[in-house]
Amino acid sequence: MRAATAATAFEAPVCSVAEAGGVIRWLVVIFLALVLFGALRPWLEKLGLGRLPGDFRFRLAGREWFIPFTSSVLLSLIAMLLAMWL
Repeated sequence: MRAATAATAFEAPVCSVAEAGGVIRWLVVIFLALVLFGALRPWLEKLGLGRLPGDFRFRLAGREWFIPFTSSVLLSLIAMLLAMWL
């Protein structure tokens, strides 16, 4: 059995270009979903989304932060049902 040398013991894993492309694609999808949700936020608040229990809004360092946990789950369920129906 060959002993591992210091050079080979800590080599970084290598991923293929196709794997990196898949990761980049998901990052772009998540970014676009966040931009879309942020742009539609005023309209969605009129419908009651963003004010559900579990949607957190707080002020930190002079800026208002909004973390819509419950609204995100609800919108995900609606999107999943639409995807299954279509």
